[in-house]
Amino acid sequence: MPMVFESNEPMNGTGQDRRTMRRFDMRLPALVKLTGESFQELLTETQNVSARGVYFYIDRPIAEGAKVEVTMTLPSHVTLTDAVRVRFTARVVRVDATLPASRVGVAASIEQYEFLRSPQSQEFLDNLEKEWKASGQ
Repeated sequence: MPMVFESNEPMNGTGQDRRTMRRFDMRLPALVKLTGESFQELLTETQNVSARGVYFYIDRPIAEGAKVEVTMTLPSHVTLTDAVRVRFTARVVRVDATLPASRVGVAASIEQYEFLRSPQSQEFLDNLEKEWKASGQ
């Protein structure tokens, strides 16, 4: 299945930029599972996605180095086929807590992923989006 992870936009060439893959602004509903003292599932929205990382917002602080599991659906204009559900584990590499407390930015590096292709992918996306909107995000 072909995946589109290309962009016509140039990558930032500054020495401070450690990214090796292009990022794409993709605001997609996602389910983030946090581990730690207590297991938590949070509905959120991605800010951008690359083949190796993701940036999203949550409503509570998280430590750099923490592991998270993210489940989201890549839309058909990205996959060039049907919408595809993907679940990946990632390690938090940066936390932007300068935003309001209800909006903590999290950059995470993807360590492992699996595609969960199923006929329910669009249904999953629709339900997740409805829940996310109902939660007042």
